[in-house]
Amino acid sequence: MRRWSKYCLFIGVISDFLTPYVLGLFDPTLNQFKDVMSLIGDVGSPVRTPFLIWSVVAGTFYCLGLPYLYQVARPVSKLAAWLLVLSIGLYGVGDCIFTGLFSVDTHEASWNLSTWIHNIGSGVGYSGFFIFPLLAAFYAQQKKDKKSIIRYLQFFVLSIVVALGYALARVPELQSTLVFGQLGLWQRISFLCNYFPILYFIKTETVSQKKPFSKNMVQ
Repeated sequence: MRRWSKYCLFIGVISDFLTPYVLGLFDPTLNQFKDVMSLIGDVGSPVRTPFLIWSVVAGTFYCLGLPYLYQVARPVSKLAAWLLVLSIGLYGVGDCIFTGLFSVDTHEASWNLSTWIHNIGSGVGYSGFFIFPLLAAFYAQQKKDKKSIIRYLQFFVLSIVVALGYALARVPELQSTLVFGQLGLWQRISFLCNYFPILYFIKTETVSQKKPFSKNMVQ
């Protein structure tokens, strides 16, 4: 089960990453540099239905990848295993599946119920996604893998820097500038920085699982 679950997690990451670029080919109104990805699922979007379906499918793959995270981390630290599962589970459900089931409607003057659920779920889900490298660093610390600890912390710092840029790009006074006028680009780079630690986790743990397990790894 671990192998197919690992592939599901990998597919979830790749499909989630490709969503705006593939669907953007069929939406001439989409500006990848300026438009946030949730607008692809807006009521007026020509690719709204495929986007909603794709989001649910990607979120489902993330959830199917949770057994892999737990089975890999459990022999080292039960706490780390559950934290990793919670992190990706929140993202898969809150920011992917909820996005597909509850889309935004920018044509309404105020938020409707669907938009409220979408935005709250997305915020909670992205929080789990964002702190994954910190939790992975905790897991690597339990495993006494100093190289991975440093790498995960580097990923986290990079995510913070880019997320700060994304936050500044949302400030109306800065949106007329060249650097912060590209809201969509900042969002896409921010997400890309969060995909890296998951892919790194899969890579390093795949290599690690090929080595003999040592009892002194268990805390």
